[in-house]
Amino acid sequence: MTTFQDDQNVIPLKKKLPTKWFRSIIGGGIGLLLLLIALTNVYIVHENEYKVVRQFGEIVRIEQTPGLRFKIPFIQTITSLPKAQIFYDVAEAEINTKDKKRILVNHYAIWEITNPKEMIQNARTLENAESKMDEFIFSIVRTELGRLNYDEIINDEKSSRGSLNDEVTEKVNELLQQDRYGIRVVDVRMKRIDLPEENEQSVYKRMISERESKAQEYLSMGDAQKQRIIAQTDREVKEVLAKAQADAERIRASGEQEAARIYNETFAKDPEFYSFYRTLESYKTTIGEDTVVILPANSPYAKWLLGQTR
Repeated sequence: MTTFQDDQNVIPLKKKLPTKWFRSIIGGGIGLLLLLIALTNVYIVHENEYKVVRQFGEIVRIEQTPGLRFKIPFIQTITSLPKAQIFYDVAEAEINTKDKKRILVNHYAIWEITNPKEMIQNARTLENAESKMDEFIFSIVRTELGRLNYDEIINDEKSSRGSLNDEVTEKVNELLQQDRYGIRVVDVRMKRIDLPEENEQSVYKRMISERESKAQEYLSMGDAQKQRIIAQTDREVKEVLAKAQADAERIRASGEQEAARIYNETFAKDPEFYSFYRTLESYKTTIGEDTVVILPANSPYAKWLLGQTR
């Protein structure tokens, strides 16, 4: 047997070396195990989340400050809840209006967790919290829209909805706070309003009929306006023509008067010329192409034709 000899003892080398190795392996394993346990029980709290620490199923604390945290191994468990706002698409709901019309209403909600402990104790899960919020929203929307007529809901110009979305948000939060669900609705908004499929065709036909009736009303109004404009224009034209004709007659009479005066002055200067002129004028009306004239020798016509002007 090989031995190792020092000044005092002789140590059997074959027996001492395995014992040291075994202790080193055990020590390393224990250290590795402790390190593994430590690493598995370290958790990080992020800015947009809550960390819920439970001990034997009971909530012992809720971490919301970002940073590195530790939990007790095998005793405490960690779950996460969102701190940021959450979008929830509210289920489509069928509602009866005040005038007994059925409509389908779509909403969406923005909500957040304000008290994680209350949320877990009373709602337990995010799904249950949203389900309870959905129930409250439907109840309040049904009540509020049930007070309005269909036309008031769909027609923004005639709508008396006012701040319906704000009212729904406020009332939902009152119910959530009353039951201590630890959540808050930031906003509820109406996305769209539809009619049930079986009612759409009848409504479309009624809308078409109303539009056609309105179009006919506009056409009738336009035609009546047209007739009024034409009548007014005709009156104005007649008045203008009558005034123009009166002015023309007055001008014509004045011209004829002036012409007669000039004729009188002119003919008075030379009576013989006037007589000759009048005779010629009379020829225009008495003598035609086929006219046979029989005149006495002493007739003024005969004198003029024969050149006997004296």
